[in-house]
Amino acid sequence: MIPRYSRPDMVAIWSPETRFRIWFEIEAHACDALAELGVIPREAAATIWEKGGKATFDVARIDEIEAVTRHDVIAFLTHLAEIVGPDARFVHQGMTSSDVLDTCFNVQLVRASDILLADLDRLLEALKRRAFEHKDTVTIGRSHAIHAEPTTFGVKLALAYAEFERCRRRLVAAREEVATCAISGAVGTFANIDPRVEEHVAKAMGLAPEPVSTQVIPRDRHAMFFATLGVIASSIERLATEIRHLQRTEVLEAEEYFSPGQKGSSAMPHKRNPVLTENLTGLARMVRSFAMPAMENVALWHERDISHSSVERMIGPDATVTLDFALSRLTGVIDKLLVYPDNMLANLNKFRGLVHSQRVLLALTQAGASREDSYRLVQRNAMKVWEEGKDFLEELLADAEVRALLPEVEIREKFDLGYHTKHVDTIFRRVFG
Repeated sequence: MIPRYSRPDMVAIWSPETRFRIWFEIEAHACDALAELGVIPREAAATIWEKGGKATFDVARIDEIEAVTRHDVIAFLTHLAEIVGPDARFVHQGMTSSDVLDTCFNVQLVRASDILLADLDRLLEALKRRAFEHKDTVTIGRSHAIHAEPTTFGVKLALAYAEFERCRRRLVAAREEVATCAISGAVGTFANIDPRVEEHVAKAMGLAPEPVSTQVIPRDRHAMFFATLGVIASSIERLATEIRHLQRTEVLEAEEYFSPGQKGSSAMPHKRNPVLTENLTGLARMVRSFAMPAMENVALWHERDISHSSVERMIGPDATVTLDFALSRLTGVIDKLLVYPDNMLANLNKFRGLVHSQRVLLALTQAGASREDSYRLVQRNAMKVWEEGKDFLEELLADAEVRALLPEVEIREKFDLGYHTKHVDTIFRRVFG
């Protein structure tokens, strides 16, 4: 997590100040429940809230204590006792460290999810606007990076919209799955703390009680969460890669916005490079890389070990901060993307009608030729375009075998671009409603 690829709202979720504030809230809500159950005095619970609620926790002091105790939760509780006074003895009654750590981690992931969902909403808005703007902008579709058949640039963007809409649904599900709370004590049996305390804390923190928490919340939940972030990152890279290819000099059908004063190269002043989408490709690789250690965290020993702890201290902030930045950057790219319809048409026509070969093939089969013979006739003329720079339509019209099966007017009709875009409205209705 470095400032270059960070945005402040997401970074704040993972700050020590935020973490200690959440720890305090978990402990204080637990005290409220314990007071309600008659386990601790109500006055003590009120004092804990009053003194701790208005306190600014001293991160340096907590670090100083931890240097001696070698235990972060104990260090925090010791510092809290310095603030609260004698009533602090009622804090953490029947709880274990994981109750605080795991519940806090899930609160942070839920808050991070809300920022990411807002990011996705802004991206979807930009994709929808640009998709409708270019709904009828004809361009060449490519398979294996080779010209295939015409489509529209709006359809390309509608595809991205549908993909990120699926990403949003997955993140909503992942958020719900990770939004659980564990206040169950050592090995998760509630032996020293009433399950009603967990229910109270869960409700207060916007979570659900974990059905069985052993001494930790099961990490399959977190594995799914970080895997979902990885899938979103993959969708970012897919769209970024598309834009990078379209910006190549010999293609130049779309291009990242090049701002006044921007420089493309330290050596070559003419350069306008796709630096933002290249950056997104790299950031997506990083977010995906965090999914694997999250999956490896699932297999903890017995009721608990802490092999997952060091992993999550890194991947929690790094994955969410990086993805937040990437989604925001991609939204900016789409919002300002330069689109060149004339270049799209020029590229489409570069190979002089080849993109209509399937329509001719189908027409020949419908005229009575076998598929094998139809393919042979079309490919024979198509190769002349590839190898000799011929015009596909002219070659077909000059081919006696083709003309024996198809009249000229029908051959010419197969070169109508509108044929390929006649169902664009249907696609848009499916995507946007």
